Amino acid sequence: MNTVFIKPDKVERKWFVIDAEGKVLGRVAAKAASIVRGKEKAIFAPHQEVGDYVVIVNADKAVLTGRKPVQKLYYHHTGYVGGLKSINYEKLAARHPESPLELAVKGMLPKGPLGRKLLKNVKVYAGSKHPHEAQNPQPINL
Repeated sequence: MNTVFIKPDKVERKWFVIDAEGKVLGRVAAKAASIVRGKEKAIFAPHQEVGDYVVIVNADKAVLTGRKPVQKLYYHHTGYVGGLKSINYEKLAARHPESPLELAVKGMLPKGPLGRKLLKNVKVYAGSKHPHEAQNPQPINL
């Protein structure tokens, strides 16, 4: 069987809007990752970029269940010896409201060049306004 290669100009791309207000953060991220990856299309290929664009609004109003707002930690390394830093969800959401949702989607995408390329197709905004009205995005209900 031959490997299927879809030419980039043959892929039809759409824009979708997900309103995260009152929705569970992980479920919004999973739906966004699936759309960006193109898994809902018949032409899906795991090694190609065939997905759509996703705009997530009201990212600051996404909710976490249980005690995760206090207990969930995000880690990053400074690059220096002993430079592992951590911050919990509440503090990260207070500083950068879009960041928890961006990190959740990033974790659900493939690692490597394809994942970094797909992450550029996700636009996350803390408020309800976004500059992508010209693309005529379709709303998605979760």
